[in-house]
Amino acid sequence: MKIAIIGYGKMGKEIEQIAIERGHKVTLKINSQNVSDFTFDNLKNVDVAIEFTTPELAVNNINVCLTSNTPIVVGTTGWYDRFDEVREIVAENDGSMLYATNCSIGVNLFFKLNKYLAKIMDKHNEYNVSMNEIHHTQKLDAPSGTAITLGEGIVENILAKDTWVKGEAKVKNQLGITSERIDDVPGTHEIRYSSKIDDIEIKHTAHNRKGFALGAVVAAEYIANKKGIFTMEDVLFN
Repeated sequence: MKIAIIGYGKMGKEIEQIAIERGHKVTLKINSQNVSDFTFDNLKNVDVAIEFTTPELAVNNINVCLTSNTPIVVGTTGWYDRFDEVREIVAENDGSMLYATNCSIGVNLFFKLNKYLAKIMDKHNEYNVSMNEIHHTQKLDAPSGTAITLGEGIVENILAKDTWVKGEAKVKNQLGITSERIDDVPGTHEIRYSSKIDDIEIKHTAHNRKGFALGAVVAAEYIANKKGIFTMEDVLFN
């Protein structure tokens, strides 16, 4: 499979290494120095693109790939306020897109665990739930997309919570998500259920970027010959 990497930074280089290890070729690598190479003609020689850039660039990158009939895996977060626009682009071009708040296989298993725990904790009102996430200082959005997905999984399954908020919760119906930015932390997400008697905690800690890179390549393999909009849940559980 021929892969384009849109956003050839630290993550892009990890993706390239994993892709080659899995028998693929990276035939197009785009960063801020060679944006002029991001053209329809160059994408004609690509089976699938993997996009890890910034929220400001993501939608245009998606548009370019889909209008050139190139399936795309989008690992960038922070652009979801334009999701309806992107959905239309996919439909108009009969395209293929997989988007993920986190491509890591381990994190997506953690998403499932989080929902299950929330369901069984729903009846135990003596516990209050909160979340903390830590990322590297280059992480632009806070809370992280991963934290938001986790928060939505909790709110969907605990009747006492109907919204998440950035920072400490001010009222009982809120789930508070606190964020820290520390050098060289790939990503840590911790969910705590606290009572006067004890605490119950689940935690996912990424040791490096390889998990995100592997998940992105696995996602690319999944959508290469498909049409529509997909998530990592489709890859792992359907």
